[in-house]
Amino acid sequence: MTALAVRGIRGATTAEVDSAVEIVEATRELLSALISANDIAPEDVAGAWFTTTTDLRTEFPAVAARQLGWVDVPLICGHEMDVPLENPRSIPRCIRAMILMNTDKPQTAIQHVYLRGALAIKQELDRARAGDLPQPANLGPRAAQTPVPVAGPEASQ
Repeated sequence: MTALAVRGIRGATTAEVDSAVEIVEATRELLSALISANDIAPEDVAGAWFTTTTDLRTEFPAVAARQLGWVDVPLICGHEMDVPLENPRSIPRCIRAMILMNTDKPQTAIQHVYLRGALAIKQELDRARAGDLPQPANLGPRAAQTPVPVAGPEASQ
């Protein structure tokens, strides 16, 4: 018997506008593509985490998973970091999914799916896999700021 592992399956897409219908439709399109690419059955899913950029707030993306029959799968939604649009990796109206699936597939067999405006994420991953690793964004004076050190336990002595 082959041992099962929990594998992360990533995907992302974008919504045209911040509307409940658009968020659910875009998420359902993404989930359908992920399900098809990875032969996902709800009973194999340990949980799914959905995030949106802060410009999407009218509906929970998890509604799409419930519509697809994921009624016993633990689901959670949240917001991504509010990265400024000046950052080249910032994608407006972006919906991301992380599905944790119990499977005997090796990590290399997992198919991550990026649709619509989120294709930029796949392009950056492809560059990183080819050895062109991402560098911190150059955002001008904000990037030059030095972080404030966090005081450790010795600071209170």
